[in-house]
Amino acid sequence: MSSASANTPQAASPPPKLMPKIGLAAAFITLLAIVFMPPIAGLPQAGQMMLGILAFAVIVWMTEALDYAVSALVIGALMVGLLAISPVPGKEAADAVAMGTKAALPYALSGFSNSAAVLVAAACFIAAAMTATRLDQRIALQVLSFVPARAKYVVMGAILVGFLLSFIVPSATARVACLMPIMLGFLTAFGADRRSKFAALVVITAAQTASVWNVGIKTAAAQNMVAIGFIERQFGQTITWGEWFIAGAPFSAAMTVALYFIMTRMLKPEMDHIEGGRDAVRQQLLALGQMTLNQWKLLAITLILLGFWATEGVLHSVDTTSSTIVAIALMLMPRIGVMSWKESQKGFPWGTVVLFAIGIAMGSALLKTQAAPWLAKLIVQNLGLANATAFAILMLLSLFLIVIHLGFASATGLASTMIPIIISVLQAVETPGINPIGMTMLLQFVVSFGFILPVNSPQGMLAYGTDTFDIKDYVRTGLMLTLAATVLLVIFALTYWPMMGYMTLPSAG
Repeated sequence: MSSASANTPQAASPPPKLMPKIGLAAAFITLLAIVFMPPIAGLPQAGQMMLGILAFAVIVWMTEALDYAVSALVIGALMVGLLAISPVPGKEAADAVAMGTKAALPYALSGFSNSAAVLVAAACFIAAAMTATRLDQRIALQVLSFVPARAKYVVMGAILVGFLLSFIVPSATARVACLMPIMLGFLTAFGADRRSKFAALVVITAAQTASVWNVGIKTAAAQNMVAIGFIERQFGQTITWGEWFIAGAPFSAAMTVALYFIMTRMLKPEMDHIEGGRDAVRQQLLALGQMTLNQWKLLAITLILLGFWATEGVLHSVDTTSSTIVAIALMLMPRIGVMSWKESQKGFPWGTVVLFAIGIAMGSALLKTQAAPWLAKLIVQNLGLANATAFAILMLLSLFLIVIHLGFASATGLASTMIPIIISVLQAVETPGINPIGMTMLLQFVVSFGFILPVNSPQGMLAYGTDTFDIKDYVRTGLMLTLAATVLLVIFALTYWPMMGYMTLPSAG
């Protein structure tokens, strides 16, 4: 953050410090206003409490009033405290007694028992293993060593590296954190100015590639696991890695082409041919030495795991979470493994795991207490979605998610608050044959459209922290990427996705 703030004028420094305080005060005031307002007709008291907690979470996450891990703990505490003084939903008789903390606690902790939360924690271990063995760095440099030393090919190389790492590093933040030092070393070796258009082009492209492939690969981002967790809870079904890939990868592939042309046209580099570029990368690769035994072992474990993910439901019935847990156990085993427990804990993002689990718990509580269905009914009535076509529903909800994402610095937070409401909306509409599971997946794709502002995603902030571009460069290219994504959304919603049965069930077609 220090490098990011270096571009900010001194006169503008107080507002960022003031905003969290204002945000926190606004969050508590809104929470109290909703909790103590007169009872809402048709909504259980517990549901009203959850609406207050939802409003609190949205304001805190939009203003970054609290560290995300701290906000998760506060939300969990509020759930226990406020639900404890509410009757059990469905038992709202005049003499109904409060459920108490013992009954309220499962609402707050339910996310920790969700298989998707376990998968997120496991993904963090895989990222830690990649960092400990430097396998991700080796793969990135190996790919770039074959890239011709011309600007357009360097951009293609950055995109290709981001694409390949998205399969084996299940964290967009970890992928970009790995790529940024490589790209900066790359630029230095080429003699490129740190504030040049070429530098901005390479760094922004690397960050946006992560966002693009968060859509197509189920395990590429934690927010996808949020949607999977809610789908499993609400429908008793899941979406396999292969099913997600078939639905999302064509979209991501089309967006990758759009990304390349938008970035190279809007940020035209000052140079074309780069003297000694390939040699510079090969020097960095040589500095890593030969492939180590741990790197070979990790590569083998990761490729086998990827094979299990891709063939789930086709060649075997082992779910993604179970196969990943086995892989993590192997990575940590003496002799077989690639790192010790102590090594795995260096910089391990436990805060992300806590945020994810509490987010799942909050979404589940919104559904159980009828808060999400109540909100969904309002949305359906006010937007006229009751009898709208699947295409109209997808477009309206997508535009809503794109706009509201501007206020979120975490796609995981956005998914945690919005996906339960979206599921309820899809269950409330009367459109014949609508596929709520498929539509939830498609709308989850839109949750990853955090292209416009660096603060809309951790990978964007990592890129901005390199001090290689101005925010205006990120914003104007991000707006074009969002426009391209919206156009592709319309095309896919009119062709491929209906044909595959993701929007309406085949029997309704």
